[in-house]
Amino acid sequence: MGIIGRTIKWTLNAIPRTALQRVAGWAVPALGLLYMGKGRECPICGSKRRKFLPYGYGPVREDALCPRCLSLERHRLLWHYLVHSPEQERFKSLPTILHIAPEVCLMKQFKRMYASKPQNYITADLESPLADMHFDVQQIPMDDQSVDIVICNHLLEHVESDHKALKEIYRIMRHGGMGVMLAPIDYSREKTFEDDTITDPKQRAEVFGQYDHRRIYGRDYLERLRAAGFEAEEIDYAATFTEQQRTLYSFGCDKLYIVRK
Repeated sequence: MGIIGRTIKWTLNAIPRTALQRVAGWAVPALGLLYMGKGRECPICGSKRRKFLPYGYGPVREDALCPRCLSLERHRLLWHYLVHSPEQERFKSLPTILHIAPEVCLMKQFKRMYASKPQNYITADLESPLADMHFDVQQIPMDDQSVDIVICNHLLEHVESDHKALKEIYRIMRHGGMGVMLAPIDYSREKTFEDDTITDPKQRAEVFGQYDHRRIYGRDYLERLRAAGFEAEEIDYAATFTEQQRTLYSFGCDKLYIVRK
């Protein structure tokens, strides 16, 4: 791991997330000037660099963070899926979207898409200054069947009860709606591991991989989504690309998790 990777890892673990969200928009692009060149291309913002920046709270992943739009591997993979798969038809009528813990790179694209109907794109977070609404996903202050699409990525591993959060998302989703529920999965585990007695941030980082994680999902993740009432699907979208394309876009190997009601 080089000095940039070590610096990014220290910053992620030492500085509060709300502060990071305020400065990342200018600090990361400035750092990206060191990566000028060709070899990588971001399918979200179109930026071209010789490679992407390293990133990671624990083990640092090389070639991960786009210095222009701040997208990670999973964000680039998901956006490509949403705009190139049959799911793209859903967005033509600008259905109501609730985007929980919104990723800046995706949020900017959706705001452009919804420029003529901004009230139909709602962002929410527990504390982010970038979000429209602030709430705990385990108790969503919205009416039953009030949104068409829910995007909630890499959040469920943080909450006290992921089942309660999923039931809330199911409650507010309209019949015929869909959701994107990406999460870090350890495919070597048959069952999800969680232990509520582990509360110390340092110990959580050692056990769960990040100081604010409460569980490690296993291969039963689909079952947990279905237990809330959803139809759930695992999609290995990255496998549909050539090795050259996966390298160009730095998609990683995460799978997509799509739910429907």
